[in-house]
Amino acid sequence: MASPASAPPAESNLKRIVAASLIGTTIEWYDFFLYGSAAALVFHELFFPESDPLVGTLLSFLTYAVGFAARPLGALVFGHYGDRLGRKKLLVLSLLLMGGATFAIGLLPTHATVGSAAPLLLTALRLVQGFALGGEWGGAVLLVSEHGDARRRGFWASWPQTGAPAGQLLATGVLSALTALLSDSAFLAWGWRIPFLLSGVLVIVGLWIRLSVDESPVFKAALAAAEERKASAAQVEKMPLVAVLKHHWRDVLIAMGARMAENISYYVITAFILVYATTQVGLSKQTALNAVLIASAVHFAVIPAWGALSDRIGRRPVYLIGAVGVGAWMFPFFMLIDSGTFGALLLAITVGLVLHGAMYAPQAAFFSEMFATRMRYSGASIGAQFSSVAAGAPAPLIATALLADYGSSTPITLYVIAAALLTVVAIACARETRNRDLSEVAEDAVPAPAPVRADV
Repeated sequence: MASPASAPPAESNLKRIVAASLIGTTIEWYDFFLYGSAAALVFHELFFPESDPLVGTLLSFLTYAVGFAARPLGALVFGHYGDRLGRKKLLVLSLLLMGGATFAIGLLPTHATVGSAAPLLLTALRLVQGFALGGEWGGAVLLVSEHGDARRRGFWASWPQTGAPAGQLLATGVLSALTALLSDSAFLAWGWRIPFLLSGVLVIVGLWIRLSVDESPVFKAALAAAEERKASAAQVEKMPLVAVLKHHWRDVLIAMGARMAENISYYVITAFILVYATTQVGLSKQTALNAVLIASAVHFAVIPAWGALSDRIGRRPVYLIGAVGVGAWMFPFFMLIDSGTFGALLLAITVGLVLHGAMYAPQAAFFSEMFATRMRYSGASIGAQFSSVAAGAPAPLIATALLADYGSSTPITLYVIAAALLTVVAIACARETRNRDLSEVAEDAVPAPAPVRADV
């Protein structure tokens, strides 16, 4: 008979936990992606007006990348306290930090008002956003993974992952509506502030929902067991980070490698493409935003399907489908966009995001299953967020620089293909984790391979 820690909760309770994680991650990704879209569309004029347009875009993406630089620090801090104090408390804090920083961006004076202080303030708030998001992801996916049962963990844990396309959908939708309703001058003067200020309302809703869920039963059981061992043996508990580096260093490296193609391809497809489609191909901002908007809706829909498939055939095969697929799609991707039609642009982005979903969907369960309970928040967060510094952070910046230097999409295509090859190698080195009972992962041992299901 299953232990209390491992027994799956009632489905209604699990759905409430999934909803709380999904709504919270949607709000946090909305805040984060909103900045990326604004960096591509207007920040170069508002905060770097003295630069050449393409140089101004590069500077905007540089402040965008700063947010990624803060994510590993957020992963360390939130992971440490999340493994000590619990997942729920840290998720509430991350939502407050992210929402507050985004709301403050909406109130910022521009370069025309305060000069060089404007980009400095913008960068500081972007750092806060990155710090908060660095701690958000691990806690959100663990809260679902540790409540659910192993049989359908890939499916349920993939729902917080849909917060990324949902946030992208919401951010792009708001920007698209504003650019359609307002003139370019009105949007540049004050309209761009509305999506950032809207974050304040969204955070209130997110907090109300997140405060209503329970702490992970797996974590509570592991915490009680650790306290009992500590009391009986008079041992000093190791810091989660130390334990991760001792027992799970290989898994951290695999997680970092797995993120390369997933992270780089996503930001090329959704952020850089706004620059490429408008400056290189000559499409309007509205056309580019609409294509990302529709493709993000499809992305949202396919992620749970990929997650469910990972429950059937394993995390590794589904992840490999995405990595190989994204690499193979890059040449057709740019060829379609270069044709200059909305239909081709939409097809290029949609297929790219569907393939990206094959990596992103199983990632939550896959990374959660790699680590022991009392070091899981730290391990999953470190593996996911440290790679973002080398992957997602510079991706739009590198792509824009390659475009500026070569005036061609070929170097950008090769850049994404190289990332896909790194991810394929990482996944090839990983163990299959499907069906692992998270409550049975010992804190002082590397997890054993998962059992093979007879019904597959």
